[in-house]
Amino acid sequence: MFDLNWTPRRMKFALNLYGPYLGAGVRITYISPDWRELHVRMKLRWYNRNAVGTHFGGSLYSMVDPHLMLLLMQLLGRGYIVWDQAARFNFRKPGKGIVSARIAVSEEELSRIRAATADDEPCRPVFEISITDAGNEVVAQVSKALYVRRKVVNTK
Repeated sequence: MFDLNWTPRRMKFALNLYGPYLGAGVRITYISPDWRELHVRMKLRWYNRNAVGTHFGGSLYSMVDPHLMLLLMQLLGRGYIVWDQAARFNFRKPGKGIVSARIAVSEEELSRIRAATADDEPCRPVFEISITDAGNEVVAQVSKALYVRRKVVNTK
């Protein structure tokens, strides 16, 4: 499904047609032209509610997965391996109505990753993402850990 030659517009279109996102009601609303930022939102619907009428936790998590990996793949290029490695999800308050998240990779974070992987050692950056409601109150805080390393070039 994913190709490093895609444009942000094409990636947004493809992600919005991706079955798990369609099923959860997740919508990518923006991917910056330089691949440094992605916005995502989700409305509360009958099919993404839990037993008490708020956003289902799995749907909330799907909002932020695997976007950091995809952004870093674009930003670092084919010379790197990028994987989601771990996540920690902390609920702060019930999610109701429209919830959203802004996922971003700063130049500082990108430089830190490049420096840490320059000697062909892996890097495990951790990113913090807030999922907020329409009043900009935090519904959930997500810590995403990724595994990043340069691809080993075989010289034989």
